[in-house]
Amino acid sequence: MNTDTQELHPIAGVYLGSCEAKIKKNGKTDLVILELAEGSITAATFTQNAFCAAPVTLAKNNLKNAQPRALLINSGNANAGTGEQGMADAQQTCAWVAQELGCEKNQVLPFSTGVIGENLPLDKFQRGIPLALSNLSISGWEDARKGIMTTDLVPKSVSRVVDIDGCSVTITGISKGSGMIHPNMATMLGFVATDAKINQACLQKCLSDAVNLSFNRITVDGDTSTNDACTLTATQQADMPEINSTDSLAYKAFANEINDVMTELAQMIVRDGEGATKFVSVIVESGASQEECLKVAHAVALSPLVKTALFASDPNWGRILAAVGRAGVDSLDVNALKIYLGDVCIVENGGRAASYTEEAGQAVMNQTDIDIVIQLNRGEAKETVWTTDFSYDYVKINAEYRS
Repeated sequence: MNTDTQELHPIAGVYLGSCEAKIKKNGKTDLVILELAEGSITAATFTQNAFCAAPVTLAKNNLKNAQPRALLINSGNANAGTGEQGMADAQQTCAWVAQELGCEKNQVLPFSTGVIGENLPLDKFQRGIPLALSNLSISGWEDARKGIMTTDLVPKSVSRVVDIDGCSVTITGISKGSGMIHPNMATMLGFVATDAKINQACLQKCLSDAVNLSFNRITVDGDTSTNDACTLTATQQADMPEINSTDSLAYKAFANEINDVMTELAQMIVRDGEGATKFVSVIVESGASQEECLKVAHAVALSPLVKTALFASDPNWGRILAAVGRAGVDSLDVNALKIYLGDVCIVENGGRAASYTEEAGQAVMNQTDIDIVIQLNRGEAKETVWTTDFSYDYVKINAEYRS
């Protein structure tokens, strides 16, 4: 995955500034501010982890009371598990941004990612915020996507100009995430902006639906972060009629484009999973419901035994069969289902497929991109979850995370 050559289209009404505030130990860019033009509206989704970080709580509260004029993002420190001090620190950082921009402090949404359980180094924010704001530019997406990274190996961004009912609309988004990925609303961090004219209700539905079909369909290691957040901002500056109904053709076209952008960003996170060498699509077909399809998909995608077999390129199909069997599907007929590696049938009639050969299975497992397809043959539902293998490097990266 290489997004370095991708053109990042500016969004009218969004200005981005980044700097090296020395929050990260490696000295790389770690503080990002997005200034949003007056009249912009923002939708958001947040982690459902009970130990949600202070910036998550504050961002939720601020968004209830005002439309944001700025997003403040730092990497290198999660400000999670920090109690009342963490909340006070998050409020202080928002107040500094508000003072610089001449807006109210509840018009700033804070976002943090990094080590849990450490207080924010406020002195570095106090110095870094004016510096980041001095770099504000409508073309600042390149530095911003790097500034939100932690263990990511590559920056992640998607940008496109699309046609919505005969009108030109621009969408640009960035995300970060590599480990602690099993979203329960969104990704580690994701920020998407558009110049579309759309009302708040339509924008929030569009984001929530897109997140559910993208960031909520990826898993690297089964851990839901304390800091997950995803925002979608519309600056209202495109030359188009306002989208104000979810039944309109314009809304449906816009929602499809946002879903495509979110899905691409989500898949980039999986491809950049910590230590990952495989990109795996677990596709569950002909289920009785979406819920049971997701049960089966997650049972396979989260299995350490399946994931280590994938790393070894070992067609150990028994591990996949066992994961499907323990997924908790009521009255599962194991004789009716089929399991495939790519287009190679590995399980049917309750055991190894008569046509299966080790050579055919090995050929699929040697690939970098692998499809595991489970046909339950009990309904019309279908779901896909994207995941990775587990490598030696995953353990090494996380064992050394704080060093």
